[in-house]
Amino acid sequence: MGFYYYNYQTMLYLLPAILLTLYAQVKLNSTFRKYSQIPTSKGLTGAQAAQEVARLGGANIVVRQIGGNLTDNFDPRNNTISLSQSVYGNTSIAAVGVAAHEAGHSIQNAQGYLPNKIRSALVPVTQVGSRASIPMIIIGLILPVQYSFIVDIGILLFGLVVLFQFVTLPVELNASRRALKVLDEGGILDGPELIGAQKVLWAAALTYLAASFTALMQLLRLLAISGSRRGNDR
Repeated sequence: MGFYYYNYQTMLYLLPAILLTLYAQVKLNSTFRKYSQIPTSKGLTGAQAAQEVARLGGANIVVRQIGGNLTDNFDPRNNTISLSQSVYGNTSIAAVGVAAHEAGHSIQNAQGYLPNKIRSALVPVTQVGSRASIPMIIIGLILPVQYSFIVDIGILLFGLVVLFQFVTLPVELNASRRALKVLDEGGILDGPELIGAQKVLWAAALTYLAASFTALMQLLRLLAISGSRRGNDR
């Protein structure tokens, strides 16, 4: 029996992950929307907040604007923080929180944060794993059972994707902690504003948790597919 049979049989593995992902996305969007409507008392834009948080954390960065919504990111190769249109020039609590989070990544980079280094080292192999794993598994399941080693290689490659997701989670959480600490100690946000920024960042963290859980359940599903195929072909 081929890939599609096993694929159908094991779809239930992904149901909890799909539900968690949907909840995380709804939670992030609603929280960001709520605090996007509340301006900060100091009136700093997202771009200014990113610069200030990075400076206070000892990082030297460049901030630029990019398109999209919540597409914000930090590139350690050139110390550039890219902020989306809803964050870059916005003075809301949500914008400052998201911008500060990216500045938190720049502080990690400047201070040589070890998990961040591990994550960066995993990027090349993870890219290979994400592109090659599923095609190899499909090919291995289509071929006769003696070619099951191809499925095993594909699962091993996908395991690298799972590892990357689980390394990413503490890196993201740490960036948020660093950001909130600087926002507080630097007087960039006051008490209620800081609580709002914290809610935005923890809602964002939930999406990373959902991504890690989804990757893990997909790996378990692939292992179940491989095991079922071997059992049925004996």
